[in-house]
Order: sequence, then structure tokens, then C-alpha cells
Amino acid sequence: MTAHRNLESLPRALQVVLALALLALALFPLIATDFYAQMVARMMILGIFAMSLDLLLGVTGLVSLGHAAFFGLAGYALAFLTPAGEPVSLWWSLPAAVAASALAALVIGFFVVRTRGIYFIMVTMAFAQMVFYVFFDNKALGGSDGIYVNFKPDAKPFDLDNKLAFYYFTLALLVAVYLFLRRLLWSPFGRVLAGIRVNEHRMRAMGYGTFGYKLAAFTLAGALAGLAGYLLAAQTGYVNPELMGFHTSAHAIMMVILGGMGNFAGAILGAFAFEYLLHWFKDLPAIGGFDLGKHWQLWMGLFIVLVVVFAPRGLLGLVERATRRKERARLQPRGEQA
Repeated sequence: MTAHRNLESLPRALQVVLALALLALALFPLIATDFYAQMVARMMILGIFAMSLDLLLGVTGLVSLGHAAFFGLAGYALAFLTPAGEPVSLWWSLPAAVAASALAALVIGFFVVRTRGIYFIMVTMAFAQMVFYVFFDNKALGGSDGIYVNFKPDAKPFDLDNKLAFYYFTLALLVAVYLFLRRLLWSPFGRVLAGIRVNEHRMRAMGYGTFGYKLAAFTLAGALAGLAGYLLAAQTGYVNPELMGFHTSAHAIMMVILGGMGNFAGAILGAFAFEYLLHWFKDLPAIGGFDLGKHWQLWMGLFIVLVVVFAPRGLLGLVERATRRKERARLQPRGEQA
């Protein structure tokens, strides 16, 4: 019942829909302009970021308002590791940046996972604000202006300066992270995390050291957020403290809620939907003296509220409901003939 309610177990029809979506992503840059291909690449990067948060929010039940700190740290790591006149090797800078985010998550998590509920939310936000102001107020770290990444990482034999190569590299990482987290979800470790979400006291009574499991989940989520931050810095060639800000963490939460918590495909769908709606709302015209696009946050907020009220399992839940309805409609005549 719980697995079905949280869409941890994907129906066959929904698996087909996701396979078709993957095929569409693979073919998209072959028919789209560079601008739209890069926009979709950014969506895929944010999909990795949203999946990393869903490991905490949807699987473990930990609501973090500071997840963007690890996202931004890896971007800054790439900026600091890149020499002034040449690109840095991806094959050692990527693991180093992800390790930096994982280490920060381990240290911060050691303190925050001891708290629960509203205290956990506030402490994660407090730590993230501390990290934000360390970079914002320190000119040696770029200050409020941020830092440019003048070269994309050297990924020989691949050329990441080629936009098509960067797109498929990002797609490969998106699929790899999704498969890894799906496998993790059904592993004994993932089942313990799901048990902590449902009833931590019962899991502790059964002999599980919930502190260690939550700390491991927090560290892994930070590492995956770092992977997304590294990719975004490589794509845009620029990092600033806003990557670590409260708004970035809040946007990630909205992506997870929008797509549907507890299933990593939902996090990806939420990231795509959020970015698309963000651009669509910003491009709304002015009516009379009222600029609709200027108030895009209002329309985004209203849309999220409608999703929470009418589709509590998110957009993925709506897709799952539609596929089940079509499946019933297809089988109905056969049942009547029998």
C-alpha cells in the first residue's frame, strides 16, 4: 500500500511512458536548436539536483531548506580548481568537487540529523545561510559578484565544448543517477530509509541505528547535489552565492513536490515542469498596466498550490492515474465479452 501510494513501484504503463520520454530526450538535440538543447540540458542538471533532494524529502522524510549549499559548493570547487589559462581535467576535478560537497554534507549532517521536525528544517537553513554568507562577504572567494569558469572541464576523449557532447554527457549522468537511486530505493538501506520516514521510533525499537542511516542519506544527497552543481557551473561558466541561497533550496523543494515525492522519476518531471513553467510565466504579456510576467512568482505559487490540493502525488501521479484509466478502458470490452 505504501509503495503504491508513493509510486515507489512503477506500473508497467508508466514504465513505457518513461522509456518514451528517455527516447525523446535522446533525439531532442538532433531536431532542436542549440538554445533549446542547452535549456533541456539545464533541466536535466536540475533533475539530478531534485533527485538528490528527493532522497531526503521523499524517501527519508527529512525536509531540508539548505540543500542548495552543497549544490553551490561543487560549482565553486570547479571554479577554484580550474587554472587561469587552461581547462582542468574532468576525471579528477569532478570527483574532487563531489567529494567536497559530500564532506560538507557529512560535517553539517553530523549536527542536523540529531534534530527532528521544524528544528531540522531551521538548522539546515541556518547552516546553508552560514555557507552563503561566507562566500557572499568574502572578496577572496568571489564575493557577491561570483567567479567565472573560463573553460569547460577537459573530458578527453570527449569534447565538452561541443554542446551536443555536453548534452549527451549530462543525459548519461541523469540516467546513471536515476538507476543508482532506484536500485538504492529497493535495497535494504533504502528500505530502512523508507521505514524511518514512516515511523522512526519503530525502526529504532527494531534495533536500527537511525542516526547513522540518516547521516549516510544526508551525505549521499549532498554528494549528488554537488554533481549537479558541478555540471551547472561547467555549462554556464559562472558561479555566484545565489546558487547556495534559500531560493535555490526552495525551488528544489517545489520541483520535488510538483513532480511527486518518493519516486525519482517524479523529481525529474518536476524539474522539467518547474523550469518550463518558470520561463512561460516570465514571458506572460502585460495586460493594461499590470505586467503578468513580472509577477511570475505569484503564478508559480498558485500553480504549486493547485497541484498540492488536486494532485497530492504530483504530476507523476496524474500520469500514472491517466495510464491506469486507459488500461482499464482497453481491458473493459474484453471483460464484457468474457
